[in-house]
Order: sequence, then structure tokens, then C-alpha cells
Amino acid sequence: MEPLITVDELVAQRHRVHLCDLRWDLVDPSKGRSSYESGHIPGAVFVDLDRDLSGPPGVSGRHPLPDPSAFAGALGRLGIDRQTHVVAYDDVAGRIAARLWWMLRAIGHDQVQVLDGGFQAWVDNGHDVAVGKVTPDPARYPTPDEFSGVVGHDQLEGRIVVDARAPERYRGDVEPVDAKAGHIPGAVNIPTDANVDETGRFHPSAQLGELYEALPARPVVSCGSGVTACHDALAMVVAGREIPDVYVGSFSEWSRRDLPIATGPRP
Repeated sequence: MEPLITVDELVAQRHRVHLCDLRWDLVDPSKGRSSYESGHIPGAVFVDLDRDLSGPPGVSGRHPLPDPSAFAGALGRLGIDRQTHVVAYDDVAGRIAARLWWMLRAIGHDQVQVLDGGFQAWVDNGHDVAVGKVTPDPARYPTPDEFSGVVGHDQLEGRIVVDARAPERYRGDVEPVDAKAGHIPGAVNIPTDANVDETGRFHPSAQLGELYEALPARPVVSCGSGVTACHDALAMVVAGREIPDVYVGSFSEWSRRDLPIATGPRP
């Protein structure tokens, strides 16, 4: 299945897909839910990044993976089973929606796509929105054995690490949420902004292929807390590459463990 779906394709398949709204805000995590209730794509259920797609924060990072059984339970509450065709969207060019896309792919659920351009593309195409909440019929999702393609902080030696954060955070000029500023030594910076155009839609696969062509076959993607790293992973798949490994703890774990940190524009 193609990793992205366009608005026109979604309209044609509306009654055969399960829409998931993943709007979220770094400064105000409650903003995503309120934005959803104020207007969402009809039929979409709200997915809470912190509650549904993450375990408790701690030394392992701000958004560690939940236990596989907890994730299966969340999917069931959201009305998703093994046969569900999931379409995820947000209002930040897929930077949050990509986390659900990757997590489902990591448990072998391939029937998942991200709406290219997200909520804004839906609105810009003149389609109606719904207000309030959607309560899905509960489903049963079997507990997966594990998440595949996950790399720990102690498994990065000898690997090429791609940092998806904005250049100013990578350089260490600013750090809005983590205790230290900078990046993992040796990590290269390919920010998520490079994946999309000014409308928030992904660049064509050939252009993304050029962006990532210097990387080895299986790099490790990271970011601040393992969320926007999945956007780079998604872009690589759009480019025709294999899905990369993800360092979920990312810089939030790395910095909390007081590991060496580099600053400046170079790896």
C-alpha cells in the first residue's frame, strides 16, 4: 500500500477507511483535542499522542513506546482491528500522523496511510468538516509480540543517525523542551521541513530520493522524542527506500542519560 493518500483518493474511499485525527501541540497538548472537537474530517476519531501512542515519560524519553499490549488496547478503543484500513492526518504536514503510521507498520499492520497535506488540504479542497466527538465501536486488536525496527541508545555505534529536528535545535541554538541543547554526536540533520512543500504536501518521490540518496540502506532516524523522526521515515518510504530503524528515545532520552552532546552545524 502506498504510504500517502490524497484528498481526492480519500473522498473516493471514505466509507472503506478508518480516519484518525492526530492533531497535537508541543506547548499545549490539550490543543489537539479542542481543535478536533471544533472541526474535523467527518467520521474521524481523535487519537491522543500522549495517551494512545506513548508510554509514561521518563529517562527513556518524552514519548517512549507503550507496551505492545497497551497499544493493542488503544487500537481496540479506537475501533481498529487487524483488517482496518487506517488513514491518519494532522495539521502539521503529517509530522504527528506519521507516528501512528510507523507504529502500525512496526507491528506488521500495512493497511495504513497518511493524508498528504493533512486537515488543511481537506479544507482547502472545499470539503465539509464535522464538530464534536466521534465514539468508535470498540474492536479487538491482537497483542503484537513487539515493535520491529526499534533501536536503543546503546545500539547506535557504527550506525548513521538522521536527526529530523529543525536546524536551530540540531545546532543547539535553542532547546524549548529538553534540559540540554545540541545533537547526538555523528548525527546528520535532515529536518522534516525538507520533506514537504509550502502547502504541507510531500515532495515527489524523485525529489525525496535525492534528499536521502547519500544515506546507507538502513539508517536510524531520530528527533526530539521519537515522533517527528517517523516523518523522515515516511519520507524515505515515499522516496522508494526501505523503512528505516527508529531511535524512539531520541534526543530527549539521550540528553536525560547525560550522554555526550555535539553542537553546531556539523555532525
